[in-house]
Amino acid sequence: MVKPKICLTLTGKTLQEDAEYIKKYASHIDVAELRVDHLDESEQLHVRKFPSMVNIPCILTIRRVEDGGLFNSGEFSRTALFGRALAFADQNPLKNFAYVDFEEDYHVPGLLDSTQAFGVKIIRSCHKFDGPVVNLRKKCLSMRKTPFEIPKIAFMPKTLSDVTRLFRESGSCMDFDHILLAMGNLGVPSRILAYKLGSFLTYSSPIETNGNLQSIGHIDPITLNEMYNFRNLDENTRVFAVTGYPLKVTSSPLIHNEGYREHNLNNVFIPLCSTSMAESFAFANELGIKGMAVTVPYKHDAMELADEVDTEVGEIGACNTVVKDFSQWVGHNTDASGFYEALSEFIGDRKLRRRKVAIIGAGGAAKAIAYTVKEMGGKACVFNRTESHAKALAEQFGFEYAVLEPENASLLDRYSDIIIQTTKVGMNSEDAPNKENNPIWFYNFKGHEYLYDIVYDPQVTPVMKVAKQAGCKVRNGYSMLKYQGYRQFKYFTGVGYDDELKPE
Repeated sequence: MVKPKICLTLTGKTLQEDAEYIKKYASHIDVAELRVDHLDESEQLHVRKFPSMVNIPCILTIRRVEDGGLFNSGEFSRTALFGRALAFADQNPLKNFAYVDFEEDYHVPGLLDSTQAFGVKIIRSCHKFDGPVVNLRKKCLSMRKTPFEIPKIAFMPKTLSDVTRLFRESGSCMDFDHILLAMGNLGVPSRILAYKLGSFLTYSSPIETNGNLQSIGHIDPITLNEMYNFRNLDENTRVFAVTGYPLKVTSSPLIHNEGYREHNLNNVFIPLCSTSMAESFAFANELGIKGMAVTVPYKHDAMELADEVDTEVGEIGACNTVVKDFSQWVGHNTDASGFYEALSEFIGDRKLRRRKVAIIGAGGAAKAIAYTVKEMGGKACVFNRTESHAKALAEQFGFEYAVLEPENASLLDRYSDIIIQTTKVGMNSEDAPNKENNPIWFYNFKGHEYLYDIVYDPQVTPVMKVAKQAGCKVRNGYSMLKYQGYRQFKYFTGVGYDDELKPE
């Protein structure tokens, strides 16, 4: 099995800045790619000395604008820069570039002769930003002009199905070195699971410069190694995932992967952004994924598409966990138990004795929360912007319902012992509280309320800020995420998250 290298892509403005990044990440990387097109123009003239500044094999890349780079001074100038960077080879190969990246249509005989004479390997690259590349073997073979060139194909997928096809077709390319990857959020699995693609390397970026290449989905090398255990992944690794859309932020991989390390399990848990739950299942079946956590907006779709669901899923009407049992996908709901543990911890009681609860929202998470409130003996009112959704959820559990708007502020006040915010409103918002980021902007907190917001990024959401200023007790949704994740961990592994390790 190919053990992919980790390549640190350098997009600093100066050679010294890039050298400092290599020094910082040295223990986490194997190769560095110098993106000359990101350097200040005055720095570009001195790239020949860069390999001597660092103690790691380097890739020379001068990426054109049409291929996703910044170089726009024309091919004559670019060829001159390539020549200058590759000239005057040193007897010590560590002081020369180990690799050079030429696009599939870039053929300059003099430069090709130089690379062969000096032992510089060529990465022959194809970048496609408007959809997938199909028939990978045929494409790779057409790109290789010599047996020593490493074809690289990078494309921007339109759907997760494009990424599934990438993994399926990669098996036809295992008899030669190659680099295959899908860009963007949909393509993240191709970076973490590069070993399954047989890729020669996977690209990463320093945390400090990730914004320079944000659209293509680089992961920093520390996260690759410490969260995803990249260097130890192999053919025996069992893969699990969290799936949803757009899935830009999720803490589930941190919780599960920490658990795998603590229990010495050869597992990895990855984010799986998907344009449909059906495509998530297809991807999982192709890669042999054994279980998935399911988040918005697919908790209902997962319930409908699973081969079998447990009683709790049927009662709640939402599924946030699917587990592969031989050839069948079995659906579970761990949101309810996770919320039960989180709320009990928050209020210091496992019963909602005579407490009135306001449930804000009527989506998949709200269904599990309403189920839990009912089981704990609470009385509740469901508030939602769409009245029909509020009504459907409320009637399922015998609760009241109302439209989420200022005219119902007095009703919200009557159900304000515990206010549970279940919508995405306020997620990723660091702004001051306003109508857009605070779902109950019209409500005046009195100070006696318990506010639980299932959003956990940011740690203090806008509505939490308002409630906290009024003297209320507040908590974000990380505790719910943690506890429901612990139950998922048991479904996936058969081991309790907090079980003590048994000596061998």
